[in-house]
Amino acid sequence: MARNGEIIRQWRLLREIEASSGVTIRHMAEISGVTTRTIRRDLDALQDAGFALYDESYDGQKRWKLRTRPFKGLDNTGFTLGELSALYFSRTVVECLAGTPFQDDLAHAFTKLEGALGPRMRAFLDRLPTAIEAKPAPTARRFVARQRQTIGRLLDAILHQQRLSMQYHSFSSGREKNYRIDPYRLVYAQGGLYLFAYVPAYEQMRTFAVDRIRRITALDQVFEVVEDLGESVFPNSLGIYEGPPERVEVTFTSHAAPYIQERVWHPSQTMKLQENGSVVLVLNVCTDAALRSWILSFGPAAHVSSPAHLAATIADALSAARAHYDAVPDQLEAIGHG
Repeated sequence: MARNGEIIRQWRLLREIEASSGVTIRHMAEISGVTTRTIRRDLDALQDAGFALYDESYDGQKRWKLRTRPFKGLDNTGFTLGELSALYFSRTVVECLAGTPFQDDLAHAFTKLEGALGPRMRAFLDRLPTAIEAKPAPTARRFVARQRQTIGRLLDAILHQQRLSMQYHSFSSGREKNYRIDPYRLVYAQGGLYLFAYVPAYEQMRTFAVDRIRRITALDQVFEVVEDLGESVFPNSLGIYEGPPERVEVTFTSHAAPYIQERVWHPSQTMKLQENGSVVLVLNVCTDAALRSWILSFGPAAHVSSPAHLAATIADALSAARAHYDAVPDQLEAIGHG
């Protein structure tokens, strides 16, 4: 947690230097609430990380600046054909983020890359995306201007550890709810953008869908990080849910077994091939809607062995689906008589 605060402070210093015509160490110490010795260590860390910081003396004071083109070294970088090909192949995958607020930035980045190439090289590389395609995940709708503004405010609050007041539409209650939150991280998953935030009133982390945020207001409060999110998000889920993991055992028929075996569905998985060609998949995951939908997608090719409550839930879902289909002939007959 201390390391997280240090990185955030250094990022704020970098942004402060970039936005100014020169900043003294004393001023940086005052706005950060730390000693000048700490600021000197921060500046050393930023320089070691490769940021082009330098100091100049004005009226007997040293002011720190960031070179106007900190990454100008890229101008002279000679990309190999393989590297350029890899970038263009990745473009088709990256463009799956077209519904996010990063669409314009991504388009501009690739436009700049194209501009650095000669006409014949561009003509060659322009054919490469046709060699690989990427299907974007389903999205509720494209991000509109209001959402872009919301995301910008959230990113700013995360970097500055600023507490927010938020009005949010809750699907579970079907109404608008007001929260005071400490925003920790934005996550893009399965075609949507989600906010991880600590809710002091509940003393726990919550996940919020960004497109259901109706309004946010920055409060004049800086929060302390009280929980480490780690490097992974939704670690116990096949989807975008939170919950404690359980040992889940599913047997797949010999017909589905090759498909199951060729993929990593979750880092916790283990498999055992049976003599009849079926495969037993064991996962340590939360038994959430994502897991249930995944199992149901295999229809009769999947059978849940444990836990018992998950097996019962899947059986009930299949029975309910069967009941709907059984009712179709009666409905059609009623329509015909009508």
